[in-house]
Amino acid sequence: MPIRHPTPAELAAAADRRIPDILAPDLKLWFCGINPGLYSAWAGHHFARPGNRFWRVIHAAGFTPELLHPSDDGRLLTWGYGLTNLVERPTAGAAGLSADELRAGWAVLEAKIHAYQPGVVAVLGISAYRLAFDRPRAGLGLQPERVGQTALWVLPNPSGLNAHYGLPELIALYRQLYRALA
Repeated sequence: MPIRHPTPAELAAAADRRIPDILAPDLKLWFCGINPGLYSAWAGHHFARPGNRFWRVIHAAGFTPELLHPSDDGRLLTWGYGLTNLVERPTAGAAGLSADELRAGWAVLEAKIHAYQPGVVAVLGISAYRLAFDRPRAGLGLQPERVGQTALWVLPNPSGLNAHYGLPELIALYRQLYRALA
């Protein structure tokens, strides 16, 4: 059976959809995307666009014992991981978000962190982190700030549109977080 892809009309309609968080109290780690793409909103799963490298990267970095399909995103809870986004609104790309939306997203994320108390939140996107958290010089890796007992970590966005990092570099950077959790 051929793989079905969304039509342009279906992608446009997906701008009104929301992808539910995959969270539970006291998880080891949350992966926090910037916002869902239209393809992911259409599919109803995190990091669903075929060119997104998230699932390959977290598997190769050691987080999952098998390569997951986006429709398996809920299985991350099995290993103590969750998924959320800074901004719930789907767009064609993160460039479609304003700085105000990112800052407002940080306030929402902070409330979720206080409610669920994960060990670490990994924000997947350095530019979005810098804007949302008002840290213009922040770098990748562990951040000096905490939210309560929750550590903050910044990793590159795994989107296929992020040409700054090839697959081997992404895997190496995500593996640093995996090892830090161990």
